[in-house]
Order: sequence, then C-alpha cells, then structure tokens
Amino acid sequence: MERPDALAVWLHLVEQTRREAGLAMVDELAKAGITASLGDASAAPRNALGVVLFEAWSEGLAELLSALSARATLLAVCCGPALSADAMWAALAAGASDLLQWPAGGAAADVAAQAAARLRRWQAVQRLMDSAAVQASLVGNSPAWRALVRNVVEVAAFTQSSVLITGETGTGKEQIAQLIHRLGRGAAAGAAGEMVVVDCTTLSPELAGSEFFGHERGAFTGAAAARDGAFALADGGILFLDEVGELPLPMQEQQYKRVGSNTWQPTRFRLVCATNRDLEAGVADGSFRADLYYRIAGWRCRPPPLRERQSDILPLAQHFIRLLAPGDVCCELDPALKEFLLTRDYPGNVRDLRQTVARIWHRHCGPGPITIGDVPPDERPRGAAVWPDSCFASAIRHAVDLGVGLGRITQAAGDMAIQLVLEQENDNNQRAASRLGVTDRALQLRRKAWSTAG
Repeated sequence: MERPDALAVWLHLVEQTRREAGLAMVDELAKAGITASLGDASAAPRNALGVVLFEAWSEGLAELLSALSARATLLAVCCGPALSADAMWAALAAGASDLLQWPAGGAAADVAAQAAARLRRWQAVQRLMDSAAVQASLVGNSPAWRALVRNVVEVAAFTQSSVLITGETGTGKEQIAQLIHRLGRGAAAGAAGEMVVVDCTTLSPELAGSEFFGHERGAFTGAAAARDGAFALADGGILFLDEVGELPLPMQEQQYKRVGSNTWQPTRFRLVCATNRDLEAGVADGSFRADLYYRIAGWRCRPPPLRERQSDILPLAQHFIRLLAPGDVCCELDPALKEFLLTRDYPGNVRDLRQTVARIWHRHCGPGPITIGDVPPDERPRGAAVWPDSCFASAIRHAVDLGVGLGRITQAAGDMAIQLVLEQENDNNQRAASRLGVTDRALQLRRKAWSTAG
C-alpha cells in the first residue's frame, strides 16, 4: 500500500555525468521514501518534480533547464567541480528552483538528505497550488503567474511573516491577501481568526486611533458606546491594510492605546498590506516612514500586470463567464472574439478584463458561442489585429540589449511557442503540432532534443 506521503520524482543525467552518481542518488532518495526514476525527462508528467545531475555548467545545460522547468519544478545538483557564483545564479535564472553542490568525495546520503527536504516542501506547495482554494481564487497558468502563486502559497502556509503586496491597480492584490488568510488558517498559532480590511484611503488623522485601536464609551463626542478597533477585531487572524501607501504621515508617527483608556490591549495577527505606490521611493523622499516600511515588508510580492501574463487572458475570460453563467450553462468564445480579447489593451488589468467580459456576456443571448456581435459597438476595433505587437517587440528588444544572437532568439521563440501550446493542449502532441503547423514527428524530435541537451 502506498504511503500517504509517497513522492515520485524523475532524475535526469546530463551527458557526461557519471551514471554511478545517478544510481547512488536513486538509492539514497529511496531510503527517504522518495521514488526516483532515472531516465528521459521529456516523458515526465507536467507539474512533476525533477532532479537534474550535471558535472559542468554550459549554455546547453541552461537551455535544458529552461525547457524542463516549463513542465516541472527542478532541483539541479552539480556533482563536478565547484561552480562559480555566476554559474549558480545562471542555473536559477535558467529555471532551476534550487541548486546543490555535491563535493568530490562527498557522501551521496548527505546530498540526498538535502534534496529530500526540498522535494518534500515543493510537494506540499504543489498540492496547495492544485487545491480548489487556490485554483478558484488565483486563475492563470503563465510562468510569471505560477511563480507568484508558488511564492504566495509558500509564505502563507509555512510562515507567519508580514506581507507587502505591491503592483498596479486591478492585478489581484486583495485576492492574494484573501488567499494568504485562507491558507494560513490553522497553519500556525494566530492564524485561525478573521481577515479585517482597513481601506487607508478613507482614514483621517482625527479618527484613525478609533479605527485602528477602538475607543471607550465617552472617549470623544459621539462615542456613545465602547467599540473595538481593527487591531482587536483581527486578533488571531489577518489585518489587511489596503492602499497602505495612502496612510498620512502623522498617522504613521503616532502610537495609540485604546482611545479613552490607559490599558494596553494584547493582540496577535498577521499584517498584510497592499499598495500601488512605490513605497521605497516614499521612504527616500520622506513621505513614508522607513521603520514602518521595514515592519510591513517582511515578505514582498508583486502580482504582474496582465500585459506580462497574456497567456492567462483567455483562461481568465472563461473563468469570469463561468461565474456569470447560470447553473451549468457552457458558453464558448468564438475565434474572432478570442482574438479581440487577446489583442485588446487592459489598463485596469484583470479587473478591466473582468468588466469587459461582463459587458460582452450581458449582451449575449441564446445558445451557441459568444460572438463578436456581443462586443459593445463603442469597444469594437477600428482595424485588423496587429501582430507582432508591442509586447513581442519589447521581448525581442530586451534580448537584443542583452547581446543575444539571432540564432538563440529564434530557438528560444520556437521553444517557448511549443511549451505554451503543449500546456494549452494538455501535452497532446498531435493537437499541438497541428496548431503550430508542423508534423507530429517534428515536434516529437524537438521535445526529445530538450532532454538530451547539455
């Protein structure tokens, strides 16, 4: 019978790596309850965990890590000469989640113990990422979004750190705060209470003390009864300060007891703050207190704007339609409407997309797919969709500025297109090949080349 915490991973040996090292790693991981399959990583299931053993850093290895990391969480293990700091950072940049050094003459058991600890943690994080709570609240599968969700899940479930969420309006900052609350409930002491939201844009210096700390009866004119403030209400849960960058400087400087009382009230909560302002710039110009910034920024995250996660536009649109559609009604988007949604600008990010989809949905009627006729007349494009667009040009410009040659740009663009389509087609090679305009065999050979690179 399989153990409840059973974990299976794949292990890939880069060319020239001693097979004995791989076999020793397989044996030691087995002692830790982890089954490692030594073989071709290209056939591994998506969202799997993998270990890549190599002896020397190379550009080919970077390409391999980049290709494999699109479908798996990778631990890279160097069992050759010690790597330079630059090579270690390059391995992470290429897609490895962590890198271990297996020193010459070092025991396989020691490095396997380090590997097992990381693989177990990543397994727990992946299970949470696949849970209904996460899937329903943070929709998207683009690399940038998945990286953010992974970090949010880990900090929410395995720490009680304060969290500062920064980013443009409409990128999902409050949804992230709500997920931190849900995942943290019961995970540690002080995580079982409610989430109390304070909108800092509505606070005035005169009433801030009462809002945050509560007041006693008769503490000021109109205080007809005692009232708990946000600090007391958030005890055992989360205090979420929305738009904390708008907190006026005088309110940052004061310390309060409960208004009208001389007694300090104990409370324990996790502090989560969000803002679309650059607080580091505020610290530099004196508009935001440095000591407060470092208290609230125990861990920082920045949800990417929608233009940096364009592959999530259609999944998000379909998610919003499912929320709007009554019962189990299924409404597909016709191809022209998909193109419209993919090429439209969203200055308000995900919130803007949601409102756009709602306007289209409310014009739709009857059976069949939602069509371009459902797009409000004043929102219809004036001409044909343009591609390559500005986002594509920006990515190419960035590569050129980094000194990347044309051959590597072409290779990377092709590999990325394959990875994205395979992801959308649930790893169905035949459907992916058809969409990309290549033969099934050609796509299989391209994928096989990824696993033998390095």
